[in-house]
Amino acid sequence: MQEDILVNWSPQETRVALVEQGVVQELHIERTVERGRVGNIYLGRVIRVLPGMQSAFVDIGLERSAFLHVADLWRERGEGEREADVAPVPIEKRVFEGQTLMVQVVKDPIGSKGARLSTQISIAGRVLVYLPQDRRVGVSQRIPSEAREALRTRVQALVVEVATEAPAGGFIVRTHAEGATDDELRRDIAYLHSVWARVRDAGGREAAGSLLYQDLSLAQRVLRDLVGDETTSIRVDSREQLRALTTFAEQFTPAVTERLAHYDGERPIFELFNIDEEIAHALGRRVELKSGGYLIVDQTEALTTIDVNTGGFVGARSFDDTIFKTNLEAAQAIARQLRLRNLGGIIVVDFIDMAQAEHQQAVLLELRKRVARDRVKTHVGEFSPLGLVEMTRKRTRESLAQRLCQPCAQCGGSGRVRTVRTVVYDILREILREARQFEPKEFRVVAAPAVVEMLLGEESQHLAGLSDFIGKPIALRADGTIGPDQYDIVLL
Repeated sequence: MQEDILVNWSPQETRVALVEQGVVQELHIERTVERGRVGNIYLGRVIRVLPGMQSAFVDIGLERSAFLHVADLWRERGEGEREADVAPVPIEKRVFEGQTLMVQVVKDPIGSKGARLSTQISIAGRVLVYLPQDRRVGVSQRIPSEAREALRTRVQALVVEVATEAPAGGFIVRTHAEGATDDELRRDIAYLHSVWARVRDAGGREAAGSLLYQDLSLAQRVLRDLVGDETTSIRVDSREQLRALTTFAEQFTPAVTERLAHYDGERPIFELFNIDEEIAHALGRRVELKSGGYLIVDQTEALTTIDVNTGGFVGARSFDDTIFKTNLEAAQAIARQLRLRNLGGIIVVDFIDMAQAEHQQAVLLELRKRVARDRVKTHVGEFSPLGLVEMTRKRTRESLAQRLCQPCAQCGGSGRVRTVRTVVYDILREILREARQFEPKEFRVVAAPAVVEMLLGEESQHLAGLSDFIGKPIALRADGTIGPDQYDIVLL
């Protein structure tokens, strides 16, 4: 399937869209002041060890302390020794408060959670990932089994060749390396060795809390990670960025250089495929299906739920056939929404109940086939007895909604506010409570216009009765700048 990559650059923000057959599949956004930290290497200082949680908090110079679990502590293993064969050592025997550690961010801070760290350092290149603490050469499972051993042997030989004046270390052979030449592999090994040498030297000079290595910019990561054989073009709307990317590509990804092009059309580049409109849709709860059905996507901090509905789709044959076709279309749309919104963690899908087991299996097969194109590791479970499908998708960065939106100041992120009548009755109770404690000359209520209107209209009798009961006048003032369920009672 042919892909096009569009890069929209401005000094404050870089936006990248991956388009397959004219349909936007992925959106990546990086803001200069909010640049992601996954892949960054820091010199951290342990500020607290929690034996009960088998974890530690580490200061790496960010607003919130980062989190390091015992499972993410690197430990040298013997030849042929597996992780399962190594007896676990409690974290309190491996790190201590005040200790300085070189750590790498594996998950960005999300919501109220700090970044997650690992002491297993890895630096990604175009076709290889360098593991400076390791000695092994691993190969991506996505490379056919018959080609893995040959690739491993080639890389091992090249490491010996290149490492005469460079530090030793292990490598993971990435999927992109399947058709790589020896020159490409050799160039990646030399580049990664030089990067690690700079990181190691900085680690010996800098103070705790310092940034030792910053991962590539979004536009550079696009060339390293997103471009594949099916990519036909990478269009950039900035000549300055095109020159920078061309220089980067010539050095590290020469095969990509000829696909880079400057976009100089009159219309903004993201208007080519209505990408801004797609972004707006991806921030909403409802996703329309072509058949007339729709999805409802609700994202919480712990999980995401997706509900499938037939909507206006009535079908032309049986009711079971209508449900089956809606679920099939929903499976395709769900796979796209996961990539488009960058949803991660636990995902629960509530398909419309299907009576036939073969229909269930066909829907699962379609869903798995669609998510197989996802670059992010995704696992799809079976239908549960309640007709739900549980999925997991690896989460390393914020979702699109978390990146572009913030909780509503009025509802606090709940999506709901109290009704006008509820607020009115809260005000009446609050005035009665205040009157029992204080003796003001007058109560003045400042509230939203709709609240004041109800107090003067439908609830005016109750307001007058309360005023008579407490023996104090109650004045009202409408304020259009405050929220619909917010109010203030001033004692004069």
